[in-house]
Amino acid sequence: MSCELEAVLAAIHPVDRAQAPRGQAHLDNLTKPRGSLGRLEDLALQLFLIQGGQPPCADPMRIYTVAGDHGVNEEGVSLFPQEVTRQMVLNFLRGGAGINVLAATAGAQLYVVDAGSCGGGYDDHPALIQAKIAPGTANLAKGPAMTREQCLRALLLGVSLADSALADGVRVLGTGDMGISNTTPSTALYCAFLGLDPVAVTGPGTGLDAEGMARKAAVIRRGLAANRQAVESGEPLAVLAALGGLEIATLAGLILGGARNRQMVCVDGFISTAAYVAAWKLCPAVADYCVISHASAEPGHGAVVKALGLWPLLDLGFRLGEGTGAACAMYLVRSAADMYTRMATFADAGVAGAGE
Repeated sequence: MSCELEAVLAAIHPVDRAQAPRGQAHLDNLTKPRGSLGRLEDLALQLFLIQGGQPPCADPMRIYTVAGDHGVNEEGVSLFPQEVTRQMVLNFLRGGAGINVLAATAGAQLYVVDAGSCGGGYDDHPALIQAKIAPGTANLAKGPAMTREQCLRALLLGVSLADSALADGVRVLGTGDMGISNTTPSTALYCAFLGLDPVAVTGPGTGLDAEGMARKAAVIRRGLAANRQAVESGEPLAVLAALGGLEIATLAGLILGGARNRQMVCVDGFISTAAYVAAWKLCPAVADYCVISHASAEPGHGAVVKALGLWPLLDLGFRLGEGTGAACAMYLVRSAADMYTRMATFADAGVAGAGE
């Protein structure tokens, strides 16, 4: 592990839960029955703790949608050709994708990051960050997807994205992905990190039928065998390099950087949760700073969040990726912050509290 990454990990600390009673007392004193706004109150308290016991503020918010391609695509694990990754990056930059619409609706800034798409560079665009580490990964079914150095570079790229956002005053981050075949490395990471069986967590991705899912699970099993040494080592960096993707590692770094910077991170769906697991394995304290935005419709996601003991904020049947679920969660994060800071207390409103 590099000294730079070690310094990032050392700077991540759990939130100070000694502040929680004060934040909870304020929530309980708002003009409503205690707990009546449910998980919105939980979000408000989490943001209060992340921001050091200050009245929570959600804005500005920023989503990074990170693109990367995967060598395992040659195994036929997706219905779409690899060229679609690049085509979708261009669609993001034209404003035509789901994430463009939902980020704008949520009032979140959107940046697209090329961490590892196939092909060369793109034309310059104000919303594009060109940081290609490699034009895609190697085939994880045959050996390591990335070198250790590539994985480290991707992690540190993610940290730098969080830092750039912090410099611009961003308080809440969202993770997004684009990469044809990236449900395969994500599933492989779940199996390696959480001890899950490929058949139990392999889903249709872009729309595979039962035969296609069986073939995909077999590819993942081959990948776990081909990278047995890394898997058995249990070392998070080794596992991530062997089985992950450049966009997944970058998102893991974004989560680490956000936690270090005391920014809330809205983690998107199936792919982003794999990045979360990698970040969590590197530093368990990131859990205090993250929200699992939604329950992905990918069948394996339910088993994953159950294994992690987490409860996704939303369940909308999404399986698009791009950061779309994170964008929807961000609206609720803003609602939670505004509830905390703008609702009247019983005393302010001249309303009798319970038992008075």
